[in-house]
Amino acid sequence: MARIPAAERRAELVAAAVRVIAAHGVDGATTRRIAEEANAPLATLHYCFSSKEVLFAAVFEYVTAQYREVLTRNDVHGDVAATARALLRGGMEWYLASPDFGAAIVELISWGQRQESRQAEMVYHEAFATMRAILGAAATAAGQSVGPETIDELIYLVSTLSDGFALNWLVFTDRTAAELQIEHVLGVLDAWMATNLGAACVPARRVSTVPPAVTLRSLASWVSVD
Repeated sequence: MARIPAAERRAELVAAAVRVIAAHGVDGATTRRIAEEANAPLATLHYCFSSKEVLFAAVFEYVTAQYREVLTRNDVHGDVAATARALLRGGMEWYLASPDFGAAIVELISWGQRQESRQAEMVYHEAFATMRAILGAAATAAGQSVGPETIDELIYLVSTLSDGFALNWLVFTDRTAAELQIEHVLGVLDAWMATNLGAACVPARRVSTVPPAVTLRSLASWVSVD
């Protein structure tokens, strides 16, 4: 049997850790489970990572890289509004396509906030920096005068809307409803941009034909009605 290079084995173990965290949470992500998920001997995991904390640090770096890749992949090189819309849509569609990854991120962010290393903040700082560069370049290319404070507000909104959508999708796992709700979330972004960037800068919104009972069910079903 050919020997697997250490770098490749580390990557397999990190990817396996993401799947185990999604299925069992951080507390349930034991090194034994992670090694089994990667089809690797437990001794190999301990050889590649000196401790569970070191492994989780590598997982955070992996998550950060995935965020950056998704954002870069959805850079349409348009104006600010079109680019922000593409970043938000791309993020939401990524969560739909990768529910395990989304679940792992939620677990990791919650766990990371309780650690002294502030790894959870690193994920957001890196994502914000990537979006800042993308949107700043879009403004320059389109000849738009958009101040850095407005860019940062837009970044915060895109991130918040994406996170909220992800949580709703992970809770209710209704793909049909989630796909329809993407347009509603984009509508919120459009409304903000029309006010803060100017209506002429915002693409015309497609009128939704989704029945309210379908699109709002997962948003409201947790509220008890007497």
